[in-house]
Amino acid sequence: MRHLIFTLFIFFNLQSFAAFEDHFENKSLRIDYYHSGNDTSEIYTIDELIEEPYWGGSKVNLIDKFDYGKYKFEVYDLKSGKLVYSRGYSSLFAEWQTTREAGTTWKSFQESIVFPFPKKNVKVEFYSRDKKNKWGKRFEYIVDPDDIFIKKETHKDYDNFKIHFSGDPATHLDIVIIPDGYTKKQMKKFRKDSERFKDILLGSEPFSENTSKINIWCVKAYSRESGPDEPGKNIWKNTLVNTNFYTFGSERYLTTKTYKQVRNIAAYAPYDQIYILVNTEKYGGGGIYNFYSVCSSDNAKSDFVFIHEFGHAFAGLGDEYYTSDVAVEDFYPLDVEPWEPNLTTLVEFETKWKDKLSTTTPVPTPVNDNFKNTIGVYEGGGYKAKGVFRPFIDCTMKSAKYNNFCPVCKSAIQEMIEFYSE
Repeated sequence: MRHLIFTLFIFFNLQSFAAFEDHFENKSLRIDYYHSGNDTSEIYTIDELIEEPYWGGSKVNLIDKFDYGKYKFEVYDLKSGKLVYSRGYSSLFAEWQTTREAGTTWKSFQESIVFPFPKKNVKVEFYSRDKKNKWGKRFEYIVDPDDIFIKKETHKDYDNFKIHFSGDPATHLDIVIIPDGYTKKQMKKFRKDSERFKDILLGSEPFSENTSKINIWCVKAYSRESGPDEPGKNIWKNTLVNTNFYTFGSERYLTTKTYKQVRNIAAYAPYDQIYILVNTEKYGGGGIYNFYSVCSSDNAKSDFVFIHEFGHAFAGLGDEYYTSDVAVEDFYPLDVEPWEPNLTTLVEFETKWKDKLSTTTPVPTPVNDNFKNTIGVYEGGGYKAKGVFRPFIDCTMKSAKYNNFCPVCKSAIQEMIEFYSE
């Protein structure tokens, strides 16, 4: 029986690889577009298509099984109508739509999607969630892989280097670290900082138990000036990907709107996840699901920020705190179940960690010493003190503690690691 199971495992994996070879080449196609709108409307407009030299993703898990993110795209073989690739993601535009400013004006944000380069014509469908978190198709685009306007320019401006390598990118989680605010003379500092943050990531559970499933790459790309922009202090720097504090008016929120340049730099290495390391002592960072993570390099709490933001970007984890000021408003309506795996409004709790609860654990669960190390349903999370619940009293997604992911968050991270390393 064991031999039969092993044989079937090999067969189905060969079938999956055959499916990749049937539909894709071992490189990437990137579609850059603009996402425009206000608090109630959105428009997609194509910028350009770019062929990239690496495919860093799995060749087995081509279809997204998680259903995370504010957005998703699906790639269909045009002739047969077969779904051949899909991924969920979020973006800075999605967060901006929940700000007060979005109720008074329209804005455009750079976005892009990446998937294996198709061998045949494909149809790409773009979806977003409505206010009830239901998917709706918003846009579609036909891609002809022989289109003469797919850019094939090869840039050799920068080199990549590995700081942790375990094997073939197709069967490993690949993280690329790109620098911002590091000058050419500071490239040694970037390498040293990257090594330090590699140790921070791989020293935190459950990543520490999965070091053999992870590759970490760096791109040796420098800025003209050192440090990021600080608009609230009238500090402006000429940097590689234009990171800035004060995103949406929040001083600690460190992001960039120059997403196309982020993708340009990341393309120098195989990657599943992009991490932007910003050369500054100032506290701050940001993380958006399947978009990017950002962290300052030299703050006393950068170890916590680094891993916290990666929790957002990699595993789709939501913020569990509810006492700090944030720029977004009504981010989690109480009549809708959040898509994040570590938050619930109890609207559809059976889709979350309900199966991990003891039969003796009350719902909601009191925050006291009797339940100190118990998976429960604790009120407070998602920037709200009432109506949104988290699975543990404390966690890296709630408070500034490094290597403190709760069991539910660890499980979500582990499942994502497995998805990228199969």
